[in-house]
Amino acid sequence: MFGRLFGGKKAAAGPNPQETIEELRNVEERLLKKQEFLERKIVEEQQKARANATSNKRVAMQALKRKKLHEQEQQRNDGILAKIEQQRLSLENASANVDILKTMGEAAKAMKQVHESHNIDDVHELMEDIAEQQDLANEVAEAISSPTGFANGLDQDDLEAEFAALEDEVLNEQLVNVDPAPAENIGARLPAAPTDKLPSRPVAKKEDDDMADLEQWAAS
Repeated sequence: MFGRLFGGKKAAAGPNPQETIEELRNVEERLLKKQEFLERKIVEEQQKARANATSNKRVAMQALKRKKLHEQEQQRNDGILAKIEQQRLSLENASANVDILKTMGEAAKAMKQVHESHNIDDVHELMEDIAEQQDLANEVAEAISSPTGFANGLDQDDLEAEFAALEDEVLNEQLVNVDPAPAENIGARLPAAPTDKLPSRPVAKKEDDDMADLEQWAAS
């Protein structure tokens, strides 16, 4: 408390998760390289022990002893590597969760800020006003598009009957007023008479004899 009052040193900031994750990865990499080194040493000591098994027991036994030590060190290294890897994965998951929660929190604050400018009662009232104005607009559109006074009193069947009568009357007048074709036009349309001379009609001799007898009787 006194430190805060009199400007004491500020508490050191905690470790950065990303930097810690990177350090853990570096440790994993070093442990993996150590594992490879121990594996090579185990193979070498095994080969040395085999090569001296029949010729030099002491050398072979020392090689087997070093092989056992390398194997023990390899097992300890495997345990450390597993714990480091588990810690790194846990930290990565925790860091990801923190980022997710931070983002969700910021989204919630932004949503709250947006909603603070709107009252739910005002929203309902606005929606009612919109619906009312929409209904009014529909009524106006319907009133404008509907037929007006005189047209409402007309009967479509009466109009059709009157039109049919008028149509018949006009057709009859057209038929009556058709002009007859002039005679010269008719003659022009008739085929021309043949110009060849018709054969003369022979005079009946019996008719002449009857006429002479009648004249003679009248004179006596």
